[in-house]
Amino acid sequence: MDLLLHPDFRIQKLRIGREQAPLIVIDNLVANADQLVDLAATRLFGDVTSYYPGVRSKAPLTYQRFIIDQLRDVFVGYFGLGAGVRFTACHFSLVTTPPGKLDYLQRIPHVDSAFGNELAFIHYLFKSDFGGTAFYRHRATGYECIDVARQPGFRRIVDEEETGPTPPDAGYINGDTPLYERIDSQDGVFNRMLIYRRNSLHSSSLSRDFVPDLHPRTGRLSINGFLA
Repeated sequence: MDLLLHPDFRIQKLRIGREQAPLIVIDNLVANADQLVDLAATRLFGDVTSYYPGVRSKAPLTYQRFIIDQLRDVFVGYFGLGAGVRFTACHFSLVTTPPGKLDYLQRIPHVDSAFGNELAFIHYLFKSDFGGTAFYRHRATGYECIDVARQPGFRRIVDEEETGPTPPDAGYINGDTPLYERIDSQDGVFNRMLIYRRNSLHSSSLSRDFVPDLHPRTGRLSINGFLA
């Protein structure tokens, strides 16, 4: 499929939290976003080996080329990636895990990598009120980003907190808790994209009464990608 930039494309360049991590918010990314939903509805989704609470299917190479062509200057100029930026993963993603069936690590914020020169994005493709994405500070350490040096100590404390006096409640984290402070939140708006460093602590924002919808046309569908 041929993808076109939306004529009302809008971009915000933000810095969040005490550590001033970069965050890009793009509204009206693709002119024909509904065609992406149509395409996802034809795909076979499968379980994943990561902690993602749902199923995934590979996004088309045409989408990846569109993102690189249109946003290379953002990746290079705002995040400091090299001009040879490339995808390491790109999938249609559909949240299918009920709040009460999440594992411990799915109930707290996470990072996708400890390397600050790698990026993640989420492109929302749902129109229902399925929440967005939030970014967090770990109260015990004060960390908002987890790099290679911080990772061992952070993991040790996170393991201890699972059985500590204030373990995370069942369900998706959605705001301040005894263990984490929310430092920024972005709504899940159809055809909005968030771009951030993979080592920023973040999580989907889903309510306790979230009921998974297994169909791409009506469920919590997004495209998620990693770049380096």
